[in-house]
Amino acid sequence: MEKLSRPSRPLLWIASSRKDYADFPAEVQEVVGFELFLVQTGQHPPSAKMLKGVGNGVVEPVEDHDSDTYRAVYTVRFEAAVYVLHCFKKRPIIQRNKMRSASDENR
Repeated sequence: MEKLSRPSRPLLWIASSRKDYADFPAEVQEVVGFELFLVQTGQHPPSAKMLKGVGNGVVEPVEDHDSDTYRAVYTVRFEAAVYVLHCFKKRPIIQRNKMRSASDENR
């Protein structure tokens, strides 16, 4: 087993990203947390993909759990730290459309 090195870059949580991450299920926190650790050590996590339309250096690891999808958006553009910009649970399109229809009916 490969020995893991100490993180060379700190994590800096922006806005509510740390609180939102803390609301993830424990299993998701474990996976996403390890992937953020890999980023801190200069490695590329397996589930991370570049976020399209934002530019280079903004990455999004994706974790599925109990039919939900959890995401954490971070940037590696700056040498000083890894900035965690946003953590959230992605709602299925069908659920978003139902919520939108319900809010339209209430107007």
